[in-house]
Amino acid sequence: MLEGYATLSAELDGHVLTVTLNRPEALNAMNDAMFTDIGAAFKEIADIPDIRAVILAGAGRHFTAGLDLKEAGATIADPGGDPARVREQLYRHVRRWQDCFTAIERAPQPVIAAIHGGCIGGGVDLVSACDLRVAAEDSFFTVQEIEVGIVADIGTLQRLPHLIPHGIVRELAYTGRRYLAQEAASHGFVNALGKDRDEVLVKARDYAHTIAAKTPLAIAGIKKVITHARDHSVADGLDYVATWNAGMLMGEDLAKAMTATLTKTPAEFANRLGKK
Repeated sequence: MLEGYATLSAELDGHVLTVTLNRPEALNAMNDAMFTDIGAAFKEIADIPDIRAVILAGAGRHFTAGLDLKEAGATIADPGGDPARVREQLYRHVRRWQDCFTAIERAPQPVIAAIHGGCIGGGVDLVSACDLRVAAEDSFFTVQEIEVGIVADIGTLQRLPHLIPHGIVRELAYTGRRYLAQEAASHGFVNALGKDRDEVLVKARDYAHTIAAKTPLAIAGIKKVITHARDHSVADGLDYVATWNAGMLMGEDLAKAMTATLTKTPAEFANRLGKK
């Protein structure tokens, strides 16, 4: 499962898939291959109904050192030619990278980021697209782009204001300072803290297996409805969830979940698209 990705590794445990950024020799710096792999992997994951929750981790010393600046510098450098066409190429390049992280948000499975060490620059873009974040006590986040004269453009400035106070978002983006895990937890950006990478993964797995035991149709619906509500008015969100439930409450999972609750016994749910 998830084979052929040069910058990622994957391991399935029951209904929980752990995807690991796997460029430890480069501190998991994000080159174009990693962006492409993340986008393709999560599009693939979205179509695998046996996967009900995903953990996103990093190998080596840090979760990620952010954008691979050597490669990015070559991309941004002016190659000459018609300026309008050069800018159009760069626009399309940025939009493609954005879509790679948006694939995490669009996947029906909740994604839990398991963060240790540094989560720098593009790493904040990445984990902001996840559903939950668990971090090591000594980990930190930085909106690093200001240090290299770039406006963060892969999702941080769009998603982070929905996760932490606007004033904090502006401070982090303007200053590039380290946002320590304890502070991030106090603002609700981090859901839980662990003492080190191993404990972070244990806590992330606890979340993931708890989620995976629920009805996958309802979990997918909750994720979709929350994301829709973020991007629409309250009135639109209420209409959307009413429409969703009007279509989905006829399924067998409702009766199974109610019976399990009343009898205090675990329920067994079919995969999101039915049993194989």
